Amino acid sequence: MTELDALAPSPDGVWAHENVVVRHLHGLEFDAVRTGSTVQVCHGLTSAQIGERLVPIVTAQARHVGLSQREFELVLVGIVRTTVADPVDAWATYYRNSLDELLSGTADFAPVHDHAENLIVGSVLDMGSCFGFFPLRLAMKGHSVTATDLSDGTMRLLTVVAPHLGITLDTVVCDAANVPVADSSVDTVTALHLLEHVDAETGSRIVREALRIARTRVVVAVPFETETTACHGHVRTFDESSLVELGRSTGSMFETSEHHGGWLVIDKTRARQFT
Repeated sequence: MTELDALAPSPDGVWAHENVVVRHLHGLEFDAVRTGSTVQVCHGLTSAQIGERLVPIVTAQARHVGLSQREFELVLVGIVRTTVADPVDAWATYYRNSLDELLSGTADFAPVHDHAENLIVGSVLDMGSCFGFFPLRLAMKGHSVTATDLSDGTMRLLTVVAPHLGITLDTVVCDAANVPVADSSVDTVTALHLLEHVDAETGSRIVREALRIARTRVVVAVPFETETTACHGHVRTFDESSLVELGRSTGSMFETSEHHGGWLVIDKTRARQFT
């Protein structure tokens, strides 16, 4: 697997990386086919149509064509890059549209971000930020925010695009189970739809790391699924009982709830209650 540079030059209207080729053809509806090991995508999307709304569209095609998580990511990048010619303009457009959709409530993930924002206290470190929409949202609202992700490419992209959006935040490339920051260095640590991407042992290490970093609160959100969504990179499922078990394993005071998935909120400043 080669490192993906989402800003690398490519011919207008065509983008290719590894086994995925995406072409922009005016007037054509979205279509994806697999020929042998190659995935070919053709679309006629406009700049107004690239944003978070792409996720359910690509997900539907992923199930139809059988896209892996890597192929899913490459298709999404290819659509953005073939819709607007200039790489930075393309991603700035994608980010603006996505933030508008998330803030207006039209994106599928909007309820998760809305609920998470209501749980935030003070400064924030976000684990597994991916494109970084949630850290950007918090930074727009005046929070001091650090976005972190294992992918150097997505953190580099976020660093390049954020100034074009008029937003300031910090980025760190790291494993969520080993974040290079001091103990109790931020008020809140968030891990939104991260733990379903890792096994149980790694997930427990991530939660312990979040507790090390947070002064006040750790906020965890996961999807409640009966089977994993492979094209999104999910490797395990959660339900209420598994969240409660995870909370108890921390030895801290915690609450679980359900709102467009499951939530685990661990408060370090409250004394543990034994029941």
